[in-house]
Amino acid sequence: MTHTIVASAKREHIIGFDKPFTVIGERINPTGRKKLAAEMQAGNFETVIKDALSQTAAGAHILDVNAGVTAVNPNETEPPLLCQTLAIVQANSDLPICIDSSVSAALKAALEVTKGRPLVNSVTGEEEKLEAILPLIAKYNVPVVAISNDETGISEDPDVRFAVAKKIVERAADFGIKPHDIVVDPLVMPIGAMGTAGQHVFRLVRRLREELKVNTTCGASNISFGMPNRRALTGYFLAMAASHGMTSAIMNPMHDEDMHAIYGANVLNGTDAHCRFWTNRFRDMAPAAAALPPGEVAPTAEELEARRKAREERRRRR
Repeated sequence: MTHTIVASAKREHIIGFDKPFTVIGERINPTGRKKLAAEMQAGNFETVIKDALSQTAAGAHILDVNAGVTAVNPNETEPPLLCQTLAIVQANSDLPICIDSSVSAALKAALEVTKGRPLVNSVTGEEEKLEAILPLIAKYNVPVVAISNDETGISEDPDVRFAVAKKIVERAADFGIKPHDIVVDPLVMPIGAMGTAGQHVFRLVRRLREELKVNTTCGASNISFGMPNRRALTGYFLAMAASHGMTSAIMNPMHDEDMHAIYGANVLNGTDAHCRFWTNRFRDMAPAAAALPPGEVAPTAEELEARRKAREERRRRR
């Protein structure tokens, strides 16, 4: 069974085919967040701390940390800012870290200061990236996200994207990196721009799991970009992706619709043993008053607890 182990100083987490779906919290990323980028550049990490705490409380398993606030001299500016951000995040959350950078100098600096066994995000099929990043992955013995694009860009053909992923896995083997330490991102296209995007991802995930034996991830919100009712669509996508074998996603754990879709997928895929997590989380939720028939009153917390105990007693007697 393919298990990708990530860890902080205090916690270990396993991404795997037989494990509940892994939520990689995406919020600590200034891309598209001008206010956060300005704060980080000014040495203000209040929002970073808030996002670390809130995502931890919301149920994230891993925290993605990105400090790419500017495209100007990233080899000089990004490494120290990324290391500073990582230190602050690790001081406020004991979750494992996903180091998110396209700058090899920043990844190297971050790997030297990150506690535990972080996930590195990412390497592509470009020769320059393979030669720069795979030796770091081997040296520090950490897992890596492999993105299915290369010098030719992102192909719309799922077979081409599979071939790029296979190339990365094979090149990683040359450095002694095992498939269980590679988490492939098959690249999710916006469904509004490419109507077959969902089908392509589902097909790719199955092939990656069955043929390459690797775990998979994605930027979940990409699927619904530009669409109305994005939260519902992203949630449906996550549940379907999990049913086809996807094992993790970089996403916002603050969105209940997305998280509930994942919890449901875990139940239906059999990775929530005996439905324990689902039951513990939702058992005592009272129905909304507006959903009740006329004249019916919602049960109190005491009544719900009494019903629960009665059910348990009936089970014991069987």
